[in-house]
Amino acid sequence: MNMNRLKAAGALTLAFALFLNLYVGARADAKPDAKKLVEDALTAMGGADKIAGIRALKFTAQTHKFLLEQSERPNGPWIVSYEDITEIRDHEKNRLRQDIEMKSAAIGAAGKMTMIAGGGAMVFDRAGKQFPAGSAQLFETEEWLELSPERVLLAARAAGDLKAETDTVLQDVPHHRVVFSWRGAPVTVFLNAHTGLPTAVEAVRANPYDFFWGIWGDFPSRTYFSFWTLEPGGIHYPHQWDVERNGKPSRTLTLSSVEINPALNEADFTISEEAKTQFAARAGRKIADLPFGRPDRPAKELAPGVVLVQGFWNVTLVKQDDGIVIIEAPISSGYSAKAIAEAEKRFPGMKIKAAISTSDAWPHLGGAREYAARGIPLYILDVNRPIISQLLDAKYKTVPDALATTPRKADLKVISGKTSIGTGANRLDLYPMRTETGERMIMVHFPELQLLYASDLIQTMPGGKFFMPQYLTEVESAVNREKITVGRVFAMHADALEWKAIQAGIAEAVGGKLP
Repeated sequence: MNMNRLKAAGALTLAFALFLNLYVGARADAKPDAKKLVEDALTAMGGADKIAGIRALKFTAQTHKFLLEQSERPNGPWIVSYEDITEIRDHEKNRLRQDIEMKSAAIGAAGKMTMIAGGGAMVFDRAGKQFPAGSAQLFETEEWLELSPERVLLAARAAGDLKAETDTVLQDVPHHRVVFSWRGAPVTVFLNAHTGLPTAVEAVRANPYDFFWGIWGDFPSRTYFSFWTLEPGGIHYPHQWDVERNGKPSRTLTLSSVEINPALNEADFTISEEAKTQFAARAGRKIADLPFGRPDRPAKELAPGVVLVQGFWNVTLVKQDDGIVIIEAPISSGYSAKAIAEAEKRFPGMKIKAAISTSDAWPHLGGAREYAARGIPLYILDVNRPIISQLLDAKYKTVPDALATTPRKADLKVISGKTSIGTGANRLDLYPMRTETGERMIMVHFPELQLLYASDLIQTMPGGKFFMPQYLTEVESAVNREKITVGRVFAMHADALEWKAIQAGIAEAVGGKLP
């Protein structure tokens, strides 16, 4: 072989190598056809015609829920509630009925209840009496119904913006991903590359109507489908659904029976005209629009310059010589904006010098972002820094608040021991509670007033009894540990009480007598 032939062969080899590299690269980057993936998934479930032919569905299930919003620790273990459910779905009229029997050690046996949604309204029915649900519940129910195993692939197929994303690995198995928009929110369906069946569905949405989930802005809600079972008629249907919200387990349903296209009773979906009217009157009300305080519980001055504003979650305004301290940042950014406006109205010309968030329970800290947006120092407990940071980093795309509109770094004052704010009659001493259920709470002491704010650990019930006497013992132990003097005590859900009432509540709970 002469030199020219060698050069020619080398050029061909190089050209082939370049072509092969480009071809392989293109194949690696290539995305499968989204519509074909969805059609294949429908086939795997039993056939597109059969899935589209599911006009109604009825199932019974057992479920457990994790109370993520108010458990002792944000990363678990979480308080659990249990439900037995019979659910009927009318897909032709987009209606849903759930008969629920609830059981929970945390809230006691809550008994039986029926939930009915349809026609743009939603009600709860107890013993034949209907009362309106809120937009938060209807919002979630519509997602639950329309992104269900039997409907989500049909929704994807009909979407004008359906597309395939790069394949991924989920549960150690290769998966295709198809994405589409549903009610303005991005939805991802994870399709098992081996079976074609949908393994999970994820929607990223904001629920600005919900006291608990509204604080997280646009958050992911993902449902995993497993325990697939062959149903009569040749349809494959998952009998276990595991729901994650914002990356944490929310609930698991295990279906014990499934009936496809059952006969429907129109009376099962009846919502009274009165209940419809009541629902319409409150529909669309965002938590940010909640008025400050409650008309039936007017604000009161516990001491000169110490104003308790009672609401679903209380806020306390404290006037000091050099500014105002606000105890608690609950509910929402909008609610905190109203608290700031109220403080400025009551104490004109004085700046808001600090805010205090005393607990990691979501309603307690839901308004923290407003203080961050305004550069107001926010006092928090050391162990609560991760959850506060997560809140401050939340994506508020759908319903932007002040921090989303004008981002800035929060001025966090992280405490790990006794910390004082201000001087004079309304000086505040902050103490980590460091008790079992109050592990992530701060108590606030007014030493000159012998007044104590006990965060979430004092709650009264109708009739005057205390909820969870365990809480009372923890407040007492923290007071004794810090050697502080208390004459009166109040809390997030309690008006001011004499300290001796707490001692009496403990004595009653243990069946003893006061010394």
